[in-house]
Amino acid sequence: MELTSLKGIGEKTAGAFNRLGIFTAEDLVRYYPRAYETFEKPAAIYELEPGRIMTVEGVLSRDASLNRFRGITIVNAYISDMTGRLQLSWYNSPFMKNQLTEGRHLVFRGRVYEKNGKLIMSQPKIYEPETYREKYQDRMMPLYSLTKGLSNNTIMKAAAEALTRSGRAQEYLPDWILEKNGLKSLEVTAIRMHFPRNEEELRASRNRAVFDEFFISMLAGARLSETARKTVSTHKCRPDLRMIRFMADLPFELTAGQIAAYKEIAADMSSGRVMNRLVEGDVGSGKTIVAVLAMINAALNGYQAAIMAPTAVLAAQHYETFRKLLEPHGYFDGKVTPVLLTGAMTAAEKKEAGRKIREHEANLVIGTHALFQEKVVYDDLGLIVTDEQHRFGVGQREALYQKGDLPHTLVMSATPIPRTLAIILYSDMDISVIKERPAGRIPIKNAVVGPSYRKTAYKFILDEIKKGRQAYVICPAIENAEDEDGRKEFEGEVENVTDYSAKLRKLFPQEIRTGVLHGRMKADEKDAVMQAFKNHETDILVSTTVVEVGVDVPNASVIMIENAERFGLAELHQLRGRVGRGEWQSYCIMINTSDSEKAAERLEILKTSNDGFHIAEEDLRLRGPGDIFGLRQSGEMDFKVADIYRDSVILKAAKDTSTELLKRDPQLEEPEHQKLRRILDTYIEKGYIV
Repeated sequence: MELTSLKGIGEKTAGAFNRLGIFTAEDLVRYYPRAYETFEKPAAIYELEPGRIMTVEGVLSRDASLNRFRGITIVNAYISDMTGRLQLSWYNSPFMKNQLTEGRHLVFRGRVYEKNGKLIMSQPKIYEPETYREKYQDRMMPLYSLTKGLSNNTIMKAAAEALTRSGRAQEYLPDWILEKNGLKSLEVTAIRMHFPRNEEELRASRNRAVFDEFFISMLAGARLSETARKTVSTHKCRPDLRMIRFMADLPFELTAGQIAAYKEIAADMSSGRVMNRLVEGDVGSGKTIVAVLAMINAALNGYQAAIMAPTAVLAAQHYETFRKLLEPHGYFDGKVTPVLLTGAMTAAEKKEAGRKIREHEANLVIGTHALFQEKVVYDDLGLIVTDEQHRFGVGQREALYQKGDLPHTLVMSATPIPRTLAIILYSDMDISVIKERPAGRIPIKNAVVGPSYRKTAYKFILDEIKKGRQAYVICPAIENAEDEDGRKEFEGEVENVTDYSAKLRKLFPQEIRTGVLHGRMKADEKDAVMQAFKNHETDILVSTTVVEVGVDVPNASVIMIENAERFGLAELHQLRGRVGRGEWQSYCIMINTSDSEKAAERLEILKTSNDGFHIAEEDLRLRGPGDIFGLRQSGEMDFKVADIYRDSVILKAAKDTSTELLKRDPQLEEPEHQKLRRILDTYIEKGYIV
């Protein structure tokens, strides 16, 4: 059903929905809220707590005042109840003054903070007492991720109509799976994910959505590796003395972890069985050289090897790594030849690369998703390396796998995952772990500070730039979403790359060059921005978390992460890994804008440790199962709702159920599994549940 068939959605609004990846009413039904706001009974003024969003009821003790300070208008008002007096403040909303007259009895809801020993409620929304009690109190309002041109209220109304008009959701899980796991129906789940009446309903519906993501992903992974688990390999790679010489002549010393990982890979490739191995390494642990060794090993045995990177910039970086390492060895007398293939290349360049691959003139193929396009024909693909596996859909990985005849598979992940979870997530794979970092890397210095430190941080960044260094600034949002009154959405101050980059351009001298990067940019735009930063054509890169994928910019020495409390620990550790790759001391500045003790405890772990595996274990401990309102991790697996830390219990249940299902019906041929099979086929093709 088209979006424009829903009430109040014209072409312009539909375009805003499209920016969020919503093109149909069915897409909208699956666009679940990112959080929920619970409207509790108004608190007495003396019960208010700084740092929290709260509701209060009172009488205006006098007319509101309007003041101007450095170009900003501030409306202040004061309310009283039987327990005290409270100041209310609105910024750049002069129209509020006329609504706030002495004697009015109203309900206010906003974030409370403390200043000079007194409490102030910032940017509160206003309700008539009866309206608040009848329409809001004791209810849960969905909060959606927004974009310009869409308010939370617009999405909420559209979602309600879409749920009514898009018809009943077709259940695809058989009754025995629903009963075994205590799951709600798909129809109830869709309704209550958007409009839960209480936390219990939300928890039950979210559990179903989480289970589905884990369960379908694991079934797809099992199907993908089904062929690879066959016992006989057609690409047996025998040991080669040239590999020993190559490793001895490297311009750096391999770590014990790198050597151990390569030995395990070489043993797999020579065993006569198809390798299916994950190399899991901490940030900066040097996983790329392990992939290089594995691919050269395949090439020296007469096979082709391909590595698929998530971006053209990262693919080009890998290609240069191969060239630099192979040149001193004369490309093994011309027997080992790398070639680059990305969508960013010209048609002529792609055609020539395709010819080299087809004719086996090149045997180390480095590229992006272009590697599995129909036109690309391999002569004898013996090894596939996937860098940052979670960035690719299941269908993309399978398409590349089908380019060869039972090729070995090596997956590289820069996201340390607790062993207990890794065993479940990657149960169909052998795992190699690289923990230590190469010698000579200077440990990153960390600081966790409040918003008042920003001015000092800007000066520090400027000083580093004057030394010739570069800096990242990370924001959690892309742009500033506004409500119907033109005010910032209710959740409070969240920094966004659009406004932040504009602010930095004003704050810093004109010669300081600033770039902007976020996930809604087209692939070629992102590549161009990242390449400009890598080439030192920009000094500061303001970005969302898309920058976490491992492009190496040794000259970057500072990363400042705004609203750090909004990120998972493992994700913060990934972001921190963007610096500390050069010869200079590097720094990570985390701005904590929360007053929460729990947020402070979490960030203290990052401040005191640079060990990704320790941080992952602590993340699991602190954010364990049951915290439905907790932070969502976005780094290691591309799930929309599920989080492997918070939902570890459901993860295990989904794994156990998928194992039981495949034992009962390996090909999903039984009538009760036919709908599930269709969902699975679509997921493998498109990479998401429909």
